[in-house]
Amino acid sequence: MKRYDHVIWDFNGTLLDDVMTGIRSVNTLLAERGLDVIESIERYRQVFRFPIIDYYRSLGFDFEKEPYEVLAPLWVELYLENVKTAELYGDVRQTLDFIRERGVSQSVLSATELCMLRGQLASLGITDYFEEIMGLDNIHAGSKLSLAYDWRERHPRDRVLLVGDTDHDVRTAQALHADCILICRGHQSREHLLTTGVPVASDLTAVREMAK
Repeated sequence: MKRYDHVIWDFNGTLLDDVMTGIRSVNTLLAERGLDVIESIERYRQVFRFPIIDYYRSLGFDFEKEPYEVLAPLWVELYLENVKTAELYGDVRQTLDFIRERGVSQSVLSATELCMLRGQLASLGITDYFEEIMGLDNIHAGSKLSLAYDWRERHPRDRVLLVGDTDHDVRTAQALHADCILICRGHQSREHLLTTGVPVASDLTAVREMAK
């Protein structure tokens, strides 16, 4: 790639098509508590947000009755069962190969807990594409910004492109002093992503175009 030394990938919703996985997992928790379930992908993309605790709150979970710290591991257990049927988006391997063939290094930076992230990448057979795999030290899916600041300190001169699917990826790119492109088939709607001010694309063709 002519413009970039390094590409940093978000994982969930960017490489892994796990939108329905997330919906099924949270709907189980909602139904068990007599709360309204998320009825469509469109609705899910409208309400999903970071930090995840705010997303849970918007769905009606009462943290006075059941703390987020109790709900989070329940969701993770459901997610790990449901994600067994989730796959990479169809253009992911082609794009990872395209970038690697041009001598550009790649990493993953995710709000997923690190051991869980490594396990998922290994099961999908794509670990070897990445120079670094960066995930959180807990399961609460908070901010990725500290990981971004740390990476930039270790790579002060690299020209970086971040590929993601949420507004939090834009904030992460800002922390990295990186360019950003959002793919609008993941966890937030195209309409919302267009408000962030960065390029929005429907698939990874746009990422490959930037490499020509």
